[in-house]
Amino acid sequence: MPAEAAEPVKSVFPQLEALLPHVQKPIQYVGGELNSTVKEWESCDVRWALMYPDAYEVGLPNQGVMILYEVLNEQQGVLAERTYSVWPDLEELMREHSVPQFTVDSHRPVQAFDVFGLSFSTELGYTNMLTALDLAGIPLESKDRGIDDPVVLAGGHAAFNPEPIADFIDCAVIGDGEQAVLEITAIIRAWKAEGRPGGREELLLRLARTGGVYVPGFYDVEYLPDGRIARVVPNRSGVPWRVSKHTVMDLDEWPYPKQPLVPLAETVHERMSVEIFRGCTRGCRFCQAGMITRPVRERSITGIGDMVEKGLKATGFEEVGLLSLSSADHSEIADVAKGLADRYEEDKIGLSLPSTRVDAFNIDLANELTRNGRRSGLTFAPEGGSERIRKVINKMVSEDDLIRTVATAYGNGWRQVKLYFMCGLPTETDDDVLQIADMATRVIQKGREVSGSGDIRCTVSIGGFVPKPHTPFQWSPQLSAEETDARLQKLRDKIRGDKKYGRSIGFRYHDGKPGIVEGLLSRGDRRIGAVIRAVYEDGGRFDGWREHFSYDRWMACADKALEPFGVDVDWYTTRERGYEEVLPWDHLDSGLDKEWLWEDWQDALDETEVDDCRWTPCFDCGVCPAMDTEIQIGPTGKKLLPLSVVK
Repeated sequence: MPAEAAEPVKSVFPQLEALLPHVQKPIQYVGGELNSTVKEWESCDVRWALMYPDAYEVGLPNQGVMILYEVLNEQQGVLAERTYSVWPDLEELMREHSVPQFTVDSHRPVQAFDVFGLSFSTELGYTNMLTALDLAGIPLESKDRGIDDPVVLAGGHAAFNPEPIADFIDCAVIGDGEQAVLEITAIIRAWKAEGRPGGREELLLRLARTGGVYVPGFYDVEYLPDGRIARVVPNRSGVPWRVSKHTVMDLDEWPYPKQPLVPLAETVHERMSVEIFRGCTRGCRFCQAGMITRPVRERSITGIGDMVEKGLKATGFEEVGLLSLSSADHSEIADVAKGLADRYEEDKIGLSLPSTRVDAFNIDLANELTRNGRRSGLTFAPEGGSERIRKVINKMVSEDDLIRTVATAYGNGWRQVKLYFMCGLPTETDDDVLQIADMATRVIQKGREVSGSGDIRCTVSIGGFVPKPHTPFQWSPQLSAEETDARLQKLRDKIRGDKKYGRSIGFRYHDGKPGIVEGLLSRGDRRIGAVIRAVYEDGGRFDGWREHFSYDRWMACADKALEPFGVDVDWYTTRERGYEEVLPWDHLDSGLDKEWLWEDWQDALDETEVDDCRWTPCFDCGVCPAMDTEIQIGPTGKKLLPLSVVK
């Protein structure tokens, strides 16, 4: 059977255009952004539709999708287009007028592509995936798809436990995507060139046998009578028992995005962003991103300079975000900031770090970052309110460090500081949380003292802690929504009851309910798929948006869907796990040794801190030998040249 002839795929824009006057923000569906790519369908033999399963304004700035979009489109004969979640007003009209899920680049139907790749940075996007599949005309469950349906592929941080969506995806890739998408493309190209032998199953087998693509359908899950997992076993020969994550080494060889997309509609970030390093070894025990992206790999100072120069020329943005999990930890951050501020002084290009570690902050760095831009507030994340709880989570920052840092900031003209904390951390008590109020009071007190001004603000922002896979807290019980809310109420009363300082302290918090749903999804197994589907069928959409989220819907659907299995929401969320329990993601290898994670969990319970292995001997977490990788850090000793102003 010859390779299939590429029929031209028609744009659905004529049908879509008629619907746009009837929806909010129609510009987000039009496409045509600066630096977007449209290729001829017939000139390509492998075609990807990439989705960040959220609204355009959140999805377009996503670095992961933007990077893969460019990496794929640079290849001869490969085409990648983007699609985002449509708001309920357009969804309703699309269903009414039979308009399928489309890409924004050329408005081609998603169903026509070879791969439908979704990047999940949060589990709350799962219902949006089902909406997109249904609108595209792709069967919701992988077992019902045929040879002409796209391969549905999950990636992103949430894909490190794809078991809750195992029924809906064909495969998942864990870790870095740049090289992985090229390997997958080559396998699909060869299979198509051979005439698609063995159908869909053969293609998925070829992907699975690489050892770096997880195909849930090729694994059976066996359960114990008490509901725990007995084991996960491959059900095809040649399929690995464990699937490994992908790690890109030498970031300078992957300077993406080179041509960042410039949105047409307003988005959450209006700036050009450069990832200055990947990975983190600070060892914060709650932080999944830090654990799963090990080891640390820095981009060189000259590599950063080149990316900024090209990116600004390609976009016209007036702000550069220096992104990473802890940007001030880059070994040459001072030279990076000064070099960029010098270079773009006349152009008034602002620089920003997403948030700054208290112990990595210094006023010289802060002044360089704000030299050409506006002086906005500073954000610090102590995470825990008490010294004790910061030892539990391995966030080695003392209250005195924080007060010293904010004193420097207020003394140098800043007027606004934001402090980020979590509620519901392991072993936490009411007192640990109430100490947040004491810390905020000290911050205001010190700020007034050093600035000589009463016009000082401190905003306390609190999120609920959700235990995540591949972290030392993966065994931890989660605090119930009711307990979280009660604890936060006590904190709010304490802050508001302070007549002297309370008015200067802003207080923002999320109630405990979304965290319970996120916890259900983040540590769930395949049985949770029935819950996700029930929520979707009941109208669940955009669960990451407060105005669309319904806790009652999730709980009602979970009660009904989980009843046949003899487990419930509490079983997945507020229950502590033991070392011997098989966790749903144990067969997915992030490189972290399970025994090391367990020892770190015991250290947390003993309030023992662990140093950053960037600067100390190795702690045997397992990543470098298991993944054949190494920590890559400077300093390079180079400066950002040319030092003359770049026009």
